[in-house]
Amino acid sequence: MTDRDLRKNSSIVVDGVEQAPSRSMLRAVGFEDGDFKKPQIGIASTWSMVTPCNMHINKLAEDVNKGADDAGGKGIIYNVLTISDGISMGTEGMKYSLVSREVIADSVETVSGCMGHDGIITIGGCDKNMPGLLMGMARLNRPSIFIYGGTIQPGPNHTNIISVFEAVGGHAAGTVSDIELKNIEETAIPGPGSCGGMYTANTMASAIEAMGMSLPNSSAQDAISREKVEDCLSAGEAIMHLLEHDIKPSDIMTRAAFENAIKVTIALGGSTNAVLHLLAMAHTIGVELELDDFTRLGKDVPMLADLKPSGKYLMSELIKIGGIQPLMKSMLEAGMLDGSCMTVTGKTLAENLADVAPYPEGQDIIRPLDNPIKKDSHLRILRGNLAPEGSVAKITGKEGLSFTGNARVFESEEDCLKGILDGTVVKGDVLVIRYEGPRGAPGMREMLSPTSAIMGKGLGEDIALITDGRFSGGSHGFVVGHVTPEAVEGGPIAVVKTGDRISIDAEANIITLEISDEELQARLANWEKPAPRYTRGVLAKFAATAASASEGAVTDKYL
Repeated sequence: MTDRDLRKNSSIVVDGVEQAPSRSMLRAVGFEDGDFKKPQIGIASTWSMVTPCNMHINKLAEDVNKGADDAGGKGIIYNVLTISDGISMGTEGMKYSLVSREVIADSVETVSGCMGHDGIITIGGCDKNMPGLLMGMARLNRPSIFIYGGTIQPGPNHTNIISVFEAVGGHAAGTVSDIELKNIEETAIPGPGSCGGMYTANTMASAIEAMGMSLPNSSAQDAISREKVEDCLSAGEAIMHLLEHDIKPSDIMTRAAFENAIKVTIALGGSTNAVLHLLAMAHTIGVELELDDFTRLGKDVPMLADLKPSGKYLMSELIKIGGIQPLMKSMLEAGMLDGSCMTVTGKTLAENLADVAPYPEGQDIIRPLDNPIKKDSHLRILRGNLAPEGSVAKITGKEGLSFTGNARVFESEEDCLKGILDGTVVKGDVLVIRYEGPRGAPGMREMLSPTSAIMGKGLGEDIALITDGRFSGGSHGFVVGHVTPEAVEGGPIAVVKTGDRISIDAEANIITLEISDEELQARLANWEKPAPRYTRGVLAKFAATAASASEGAVTDKYL
């Protein structure tokens, strides 16, 4: 391969007399004569001081840049935005969270597409920027690698961000004092890294590794560690190999690779957000993937990981016993994964796993296949007259497998949280939070504040919650989200009344509003669509273009 073959995109920008102005500008940012003959590697960094998840990524980007330069490329670091779910949770600002996924994808496509980068390495450390980065790389379909920024260390007494949210509910119940709440607030987040349980960030990092788009173990390294530095340095050599062999995201992000990612997500007890993001990523790369695929694949895959939020352990403890590689090897040997899938190492998944050692004897973080926490998937796709186009629940079995109760309807997350904290909500309620979907909110907020308040008040086994919004990976309890059609589109959730009976069956995968078909149709006929909450700006654009949650809430579905 000639140097020109490796520079299919950058050569257009920098070769020839007519591109002297381009070269002149690049000299100002450090290019020398020899650099113009090297493949240009765009390094998309999500560094930001708005959140601990990303506060260290500038240093990781410098390591990636060094790795790319040492391997014979020319690294070029640029930034894309990130937001913090944890900080904005429960506020109007959280409406920008899912929107940020689309903005990040647009940014990677825009910068690397404009600048003619031959290869792309992205570094993400929070749950929306990871699928956003993958979607941007998929759109350009140039040799690409994703690097996870790594997980945070726990606070004292095994605390983490969810401990703080649940302490708020405990404080309302009178079981957590002012001093205890302040102490948890001050100590639960000790430094850099993504939220420490099998919440959405660690779920997506694991799914992306299982898909083959990051180097082995990238998902299971502490944010501040020698292993994470080596991951970044190794990416430079790996991206050059991908360029030399013209291995692109479309060669890696295949239907079989998505199925591998779904199965590993199930085994780990991962976040419901994985459903939303994997659907969006598949759409972007042109792979057919539907809600019902999660049901089909989940019938034969057990939940094995005893990880928070519903379990006992944190990601930092899984890292100490080997991360997800031994899990994937055992699943491969059991015939659950497709080992022929190509990965960013230039090797197949089976080749990557060939020399992986099993977990140490005596560990109980990952159960053996013949002794699962749950024999089939915890991710349940529920349908019925309340969600004719589907909904997503995370049911580990610890919450029970069914729930029936009377609806208590709230028109927003804030109203529901107030009702939980002030005692309006009582045992047996099925809380309904509506007008929180992709178009209705707009932005499909996560309901971590209400679910954590429920847990903190000791009502986790006595209340169910359904919404056309979604849930943080830190949410647990009997919760059902992504209800479609959403309320603002005239879905049945829009006409539920307080006092209606609702039944949820997570074995038969049915969610039912217990009124007659005639009554439901009469209510829908009298429903009036509310005026848009936003008429200008990015939220208005998202509301106008977002597809349903059952289609990944992407913004280019119907273009």
